Amino acid sequence: MAAHDDIATEAPPAGEEIHLPNPSILPLLNAIGLSIAIIGIPLSLVIVIPGLVLFFVTAAIWIRGARREMDELPLDHGH
Repeated sequence: MAAHDDIATEAPPAGEEIHLPNPSILPLLNAIGLSIAIIGIPLSLVIVIPGLVLFFVTAAIWIRGARREMDELPLDHGH
């Protein structure tokens, strides 16, 4: 146990905010859309197209939200 005593762990300074993304259902919907598209490949194009539409729409919304969150972070974040 003496080896672990030498390792110092530092906590973030008091008052520093830790950024966590907001909860979202988008990753789940994105995965469902991709799964539907993949399952539809051997079955029918009628199944593939809605799956791809769901996949690309949720991906675009998810990326736009992530960019918005990154823009809201303070400039000195992480320094």
